[in-house]
Amino acid sequence: MTSIEKSGTFALGTRSVNRLGYGAMQLAGPGVFGPPKDREAALAVLREAVAAGVNHIDTSDFYGPHVTNRLIREALHPYRDDLTIVTKIGARRGEDASWLPAFSADELTQAVHDNLRNLQLDVLDVVNLRIMFSAHGPAEGSIEAPLTALAELQRQGLVRHIGLSNVTAAQVAEAQRIASIVCVQNMYNIVNRSDDALIDTLAEQGMAYVPFFPLGGFTPLQSSGLQAVADRLGATPMQVALAWLLKRSPNILLIPGTSSVAHLQQNLAAAELVLPDDVLAELNLLAE
Repeated sequence: MTSIEKSGTFALGTRSVNRLGYGAMQLAGPGVFGPPKDREAALAVLREAVAAGVNHIDTSDFYGPHVTNRLIREALHPYRDDLTIVTKIGARRGEDASWLPAFSADELTQAVHDNLRNLQLDVLDVVNLRIMFSAHGPAEGSIEAPLTALAELQRQGLVRHIGLSNVTAAQVAEAQRIASIVCVQNMYNIVNRSDDALIDTLAEQGMAYVPFFPLGGFTPLQSSGLQAVADRLGATPMQVALAWLLKRSPNILLIPGTSSVAHLQQNLAAAELVLPDDVLAELNLLAE
């Protein structure tokens, strides 16, 4: 068994993927805008991820924009049969690198075609609809209109499976009345645990939950408790945070991102990190 296989597997649509995957966001330039600082290094990270057993890559054509998808295509096309590429639509980038909603049917259709072209695919495995009602996280509001537009693109054969990103539990329930949903992608980590109940509900339904920003993202969490546990285990805080997420629920799929092969290898090694019960109890207290 390889290191990454120790993370286990879970269903993502009609595919079974290793629970430890890779997120391509950090391959773009600073602020997820523009080209990478080191293009060859970015290509090397993607190739190393797949060589190490990653078969779930998360991306979006608004990363860059258009940067990460073109890197994925250059590094990995033609794709391995077992590789599942998940992309995201519903936002666009302003000329000042701002993140803007792109919800209309025309915008969603254009986004799907952009992803298809830049990834060089005929159909997208999974498309997450990113909800942009608030810049600060999920906010209530009906998602019927954009989801109906995405479901039409699925009916046309351009999208196999639909997921949701940056959503509330109420929006997940609304979405399930409109289309079959295979995953939810929200911010969640060892100290940001507002989705605890949602994760448990999705697990009961056999649906994947994909947390982003396992260490806080653009504003990294500062936790002396997490660092202390990592030091005792001879691990990095990121490895401990990822191992905790793998332990949290079997339906959690991880997509840690990095632009460094060395950091990629460190992250994937989290699949082998064992967290004793007393350590788990200590980590669970960090959210309080």
